[in-house]
Amino acid sequence: MTTELLKNFVAGQWQAGTGEGTLLTDPVTGEALVRVSSAGLDLHAAFAFAREQGGAALRAMTYGERAALLKAVAGVLTANRDAYFSIATANSGTVQTDSAVDIDGALYTLGQYARWGAALGEARVLLDGDAAALAKDNAFASQHLRVPTRGVALFINAFNFPSWGLWEKAAPALLAGVPVIVKPATATAWLTQRMVADVVAAGVLPAGAISIVCGSSAGLLDALQPFDVLSFTGSAETAAVIRSHPKVAAQSVRVNIEADSLNSAMLLPGAAAGSEPFELFVREVVREMTVKSGQKCTAIRRAFVPEALYDAAAQAIAARLAKVTVGNPRNEAVRMGALVNREQWQTVQDGIAALSTQTEVLFDGRQAPLIAADPAAAACVGPTLLGTRNPEAADKVHSLEVFGPCATLMPYRDTAQAAALIRRGEGSLVCSLYGDDPAPLAATATELADSHGRVHVVTPDVAKLHSGHGNVMPQSMHGGPGRAGGGEELGGLRALAFYQRRAAVQASPAVLAALGTIQAPY
Repeated sequence: MTTELLKNFVAGQWQAGTGEGTLLTDPVTGEALVRVSSAGLDLHAAFAFAREQGGAALRAMTYGERAALLKAVAGVLTANRDAYFSIATANSGTVQTDSAVDIDGALYTLGQYARWGAALGEARVLLDGDAAALAKDNAFASQHLRVPTRGVALFINAFNFPSWGLWEKAAPALLAGVPVIVKPATATAWLTQRMVADVVAAGVLPAGAISIVCGSSAGLLDALQPFDVLSFTGSAETAAVIRSHPKVAAQSVRVNIEADSLNSAMLLPGAAAGSEPFELFVREVVREMTVKSGQKCTAIRRAFVPEALYDAAAQAIAARLAKVTVGNPRNEAVRMGALVNREQWQTVQDGIAALSTQTEVLFDGRQAPLIAADPAAAACVGPTLLGTRNPEAADKVHSLEVFGPCATLMPYRDTAQAAALIRRGEGSLVCSLYGDDPAPLAATATELADSHGRVHVVTPDVAKLHSGHGNVMPQSMHGGPGRAGGGEELGGLRALAFYQRRAAVQASPAVLAALGTIQAPY
C-alpha cells in the first residue's frame, strides 16, 4: 500500500514535493506512516509571498487584532486535539501524558500570548523606554521604539516537540507582526504539518502568515534576506553550519539558536536522606529521565548530591526507575514509550557506552523486558542511571549529552565544587536546586545564573506548585549561553523583541507624542 505524501504549504498553496520523499515510520512497530518531500519547491517565491502578502497583512493589524488571531488558532487546534494525540502516538511513540507536554503545552503558550497581546489593545507601535532629552527643556528628544521586522521568521525545528516547537515560536512572531515559515524535523513532521493544515483550512490567518516546508532543508538558508530572522533548535554542529552560512553572515540575518545542553540538578547541603528536599530531588531526576524518554532539551543529564548522600540517592533513584514500564505507548501498562527512531536508539546506546567508560552503572533499565513491543524492532530503551564518585576526572560526563533516558549521579564536597562542576557544562538551559533554606538557595541561584537561561528552585513549600525542572513556561525565558546556543525565547512579551527592530526617533515633543503611548512591556 502506497503511503500518503504530505504536501507543503507555500506561496499560499498546497504543493507536493517531487520524488519518493522520506518515509516516516512508527518507532515502536516500524509501520510506514506518511512520506515528506520538499524537492522542487520554489523557495524564493515562497519567502517572497510570505514577506509581501503575510507581512503586510499582519503589520496592518493592531496588537489586539493579532492577539485575536492567536486565540482563533488555539481554538482550531483545541477542536482537533484528539487527532494530534493519535499522530503523536504513531509518529513519536509517546505515551498520552508525554504527548500532552507537547500538544497541551503549545495550546497553553498560544493562549498566554493571546491574552498578553489583547492587553496591548489598539497599539501599533511599542515605545521602548522614556524619551531622552537632546536639547534644553526637552525641546528636542530621542524616543526608542520597536516595530516588526519587514521579513519572514524561518523556524528550523527539532524532532522532539513537533507541536510546541512550532507554536512557542510562532505565537510571539505572529503577535509581533511577522509571518512564519516552519521546517519541522523530518522524523516527526506529520504532527506539525497536520496542525498547519487545520489552521489553513479554518482560514483564521491572513494569506502568507504561515507556511510549512516538510522534508529537506536544502535551499532554505539561500532564500534568506537581510530583514529575515532565523530560529534553530537542534545540534551544536548544525548550529555552527547555520551561523557560518554565507547568507547569514553577509546579510547579518538575526539568528536564535537552542543547541545542546547538559542540564543539572543539585541537592544542597543540609538535606538528610528521606527528607522532603531529598525526595523532591529524587522525584524530579526520575521524571526528567523518563518524560518523553528523556528526549527533552531541558532534561536533567547531571545530578549532584553531597558526598554523604551519594549511595542513598543512588538507591532512591534506582528504586523509582525500577517501577517505570517501557514499551508500546498504546498499552495502558506502559509509562514510557519509544525514542523517535532506531537511529536515535543506536545513538543513545552508543552514548551510554561512552559514558560508561568513566562511570559505573547504578541502574540499567535496558535489561527489563519491553511491554507489547519487539526489542529487535522498537526504538525503546529503558532508563539508565550512571554514577561516578570522582566527577572531576570524568570529563565525558561534562561534555557528552545522551539525548535519551540517561543521567549521571555525582557527589560533591561543598557548594563551590558543585558550582564548578555544573559550570563545566559550558552553558545550559536550566539548573534546578533543592533544599529548604532560602539564603543558600538564593546565593547558589545567583552564582549559577550567568551560565544558565533558567534556575529552577524547589523548596517544600512549592512542592505541589512548581512547574517542573524541564517544563518550559512562556512566562520565563527559554535558552541558555555558550554550549546551549546563546539564544533567548519566550519570557513573556520579551520574546517579541527577536522579531522587532529597535530604532530611535529624534524629534520635537509633538512628533514624539504622535508616535503612541504604549510602553514596551519588557
